[in-house]
Amino acid sequence: MSDQLERFILSQHDIRGQVVTLSEAYRAVLENNPLPAPVARLLGEFLAAACLLSTTLKFDGLLSLQARGKGRVSLIMAECTHHSDLRGIARITEGAPIAGQAGLRELIGAHSALTITLEPKRGERYQGVVPMEQGDLAGCLQDYFTQSEQLDTRFWLECDGNQAGGIMLQVLPGNNAASAEENRDAWETARHLADSVTARELYTLPHRELIHRLFHQLKPASLGTDTIRFKCSCSRERSARALVSLGAGDLYKLLDEQNGEIVTNCQFCNARYHFDRDQIEVLLNAPPHTLH
Repeated sequence: MSDQLERFILSQHDIRGQVVTLSEAYRAVLENNPLPAPVARLLGEFLAAACLLSTTLKFDGLLSLQARGKGRVSLIMAECTHHSDLRGIARITEGAPIAGQAGLRELIGAHSALTITLEPKRGERYQGVVPMEQGDLAGCLQDYFTQSEQLDTRFWLECDGNQAGGIMLQVLPGNNAASAEENRDAWETARHLADSVTARELYTLPHRELIHRLFHQLKPASLGTDTIRFKCSCSRERSARALVSLGAGDLYKLLDEQNGEIVTNCQFCNARYHFDRDQIEVLLNAPPHTLH
């Protein structure tokens, strides 16, 4: 059950859902990104939400969920790929200690926005933005789907600093239900049932048992299980491309400033990539296609 996502459908209605629970993958993110407890909990919610949202991907690529603000948390981001590889990060500005129960608004600050980005390996990048006007991430995500996708969608997100989890329900365009009225009734019922879930149940119950306990009267059917893992997409090649994009002048200036060696550090996993002067010259003289 840990680090797994279960997809299901309410088989007699046009409603689908996902349940995710993260433990080792979540802790692996925190090992590379030590954070105050309130920020760690918020990052856990972002990670769970990114996993839930990634099930909507119909292509090989990744989905990222990001918020920037002027509060103590200047950046928070979670990414999940089509293959269920997960990573995340949060950046904190200097200031007084963060209150132990600080929530989304206190951490991110006012006038911030939530950005959802879809990046296929082939094809055009898509980005949607919604103002963060709700008091929690689940509410902001619901606003996004109402405004951008025009789909009834609800989220339930939990994180205790050691594990994270969530449920997503969404109405689908379709014709499984006998009538639109019947589907609306089923949607309201499913929402109320999901409202009853506790964090303990979300963390401890096997997903299929939890789905049956919540939605058995709506006849849920499993659509499969995905295993989530922490995996960073950084590489020496990606770092090399980023360096080359700076241009020869800036690179040689960096070499002089850093005693003949440039070191790049991945913010997500702390991997370090070293490039000396000879290696930089090889990169600058390499045909562009060799850097892909």
